[in-house]
Amino acid sequence: MNTDIDRDRGMLTPADRAFLLGEREMGHEQSRRNAEARVRRRVVDAILDFDLLLHTLSAKDRQQVFEELTSDADALDGLKAMLAFAYVGTDEQGLDFADVLVPAVRHSEEACAASRRGANVSVDVTFEVETSVESTLEGVAERLDAGDPVTPRELFSLVMQGEHDPGQHDRIDLAVGGEADVDDQFLERLATYLEGELHRPTPSRAVIRLSG
Repeated sequence: MNTDIDRDRGMLTPADRAFLLGEREMGHEQSRRNAEARVRRRVVDAILDFDLLLHTLSAKDRQQVFEELTSDADALDGLKAMLAFAYVGTDEQGLDFADVLVPAVRHSEEACAASRRGANVSVDVTFEVETSVESTLEGVAERLDAGDPVTPRELFSLVMQGEHDPGQHDRIDLAVGGEADVDDQFLERLATYLEGELHRPTPSRAVIRLSG
């Protein structure tokens, strides 16, 4: 998760980011509610703007945007987070993400074929998700309390759930190696978010030292 508050304004202002990260005090309950409403409105307006961008931004400008996104690790993480935000949000509303993803991919492939190759195409899109429960977050929290190692993804899930506070521990041992999409940058961001210091004693083990 990117915690840089002072980036240029995008969908969120620096003040919005500080609020979401808990680094901006709200003197009154109404001020907090106003800030939440302002962020929600900006998210909705930004999503609506993508319809405009898709149809009006030049191909050259779009290519330059994604050249930057795909060459920078933070930007690439942001792109993944954008899709994850849409996936979680639609799921919470009972909308199948495939009903959003499949027509978007199909129409894009048809438009690309027409503009680049001057051809009509038939597009078959398959999107399937299979989820197997490997561990409960309650079990992850119990292992942390016992000082046992957890995986980076387990720790990340525990942080995102918000019901347990990993920051109460003096140190967190991580078993690294079995998660292909976990790298040093992911671990560094996790440690930074927890306000801890990352150590890598071995390639298969990491430690986040916290103040407790």
